[in-house]
Amino acid sequence: MTHAHITAWILAVILFIVIILFQKLGKQTKVLHMVLRVFYLLIIGTGIAMLFGLYKIDLLSILKSLLGIGLIGLFEMILGRGARSENTQKLWILFMIMFILVLYLGLKLPLGFDWF
Repeated sequence: MTHAHITAWILAVILFIVIILFQKLGKQTKVLHMVLRVFYLLIIGTGIAMLFGLYKIDLLSILKSLLGIGLIGLFEMILGRGARSENTQKLWILFMIMFILVLYLGLKLPLGFDWF
């Protein structure tokens, strides 16, 4: 399940970047945005399956889950404001901080890879 989760969020990040680039070029992104939302569901579904597959759910696992859901919210806020050509600088800073935290916690927790 870990590999499916990682694959889903990597594809979601790539699709997010493609949508951002298409928005800057003035191209239509509605279909890509809907596909990205399907990946959100895959990320959440595999994340829930991994969380409830744990022997013991600790506080860091819950924190990582909440930060991951918040990160998906930031994806949507950045894309929405970007489509309306509003300022997204503060959201990008928050996005980078949360992305690093989620990535660190995901790799540090028992189902992650032993890098830390």
